[in-house]
Parts: sequence; structure tokens; C-alpha cells
Amino acid sequence: MSASLATRRTLAGLLAVGALVGAAAVPAAADDDRRDRRGPHSSIVIGDVENAGRGRDNRALNNEWVEVKNTGRHTVDLRGFTLTDKQGNRYRFNGFRLDGRSSVKVHTGQGRDTHRDVYQDRRHQIWDERDTATLRDNRGNVIDTESWGRRGRHHHGS
Repeated sequence: MSASLATRRTLAGLLAVGALVGAAAVPAAADDDRRDRRGPHSSIVIGDVENAGRGRDNRALNNEWVEVKNTGRHTVDLRGFTLTDKQGNRYRFNGFRLDGRSSVKVHTGQGRDTHRDVYQDRRHQIWDERDTATLRDNRGNVIDTESWGRRGRHHHGS
């Protein structure tokens, strides 16, 4: 047997083993995604959180917000994305496009939506001193979470 034929057979065997290992790894990774309900890596993340507002007036409610950031270069359509707290209060983005490398603050109170600030139009605070903000895409996959409270802030990004 010639050296080149032996080399080709060895290379073919190594490629076959690599394909089998890769095929076995894909279902395991897909199964982990389903368990965690996290979507694919996203450039959309939760940024800063401000829950310090006290009182019931609009100014205090608008001092309570969660920032949603686009860390990527391209504009992302947030239509159908949701932001929820631990108690299940939910804000749904309707027809909002977030430019690349920019952010929007989701305020609790009332106001006029702009490209930098959107308002939930609520009359009571929703973000507690110890809470978790969860951002989901339009399919319900968890994109990012941010927790805060007694032990500080904890970011659980994808």
C-alpha cells in the first residue's frame, strides 16, 4: 500500500470520528437550551436598573426604570419582546426598533414614548427593592435576567 493511500485512509477515519462526535454534541446542546429556555446569544441585554423612586406621583414612577441595551451594530425589532418582574407584571414592546449600540429606558410611570424612553403607563411601582427583571424575545425565550437586592446585583445574561 502506498504512503499516500494510507494517509488518505487515516484522514478519512479521523474525519468520520469527528463527524460522529459533533453529531452527538448537537442534540445535547439543544436539550440544554430547551431546559434553560434561553434563546440563542442576543445582542439585546438588560443594562442598568433604577428602582429607587418612592411615592405615587408620575415623577417618582418615572424615576423607576430598567434599561434595555443593544450591544450589537445592527437595529433590532423588539416587537413582541417582554420585560417582566418577579410578580409577573409585564411590559410588551409594540413596534419598537432599537438602533445598534443604543439603549432605551422602560419607565414604570406615564409619559410620551421616544427612541430613548418608553413608558408602561402604570400608576404604582412594580420594581421592588429585591426583584428580578427578565427580558424575553417574541417567542418567549429568556434573553437576559438581572436580579438585585440584599446581596447586590446579579446579571444572568445569555
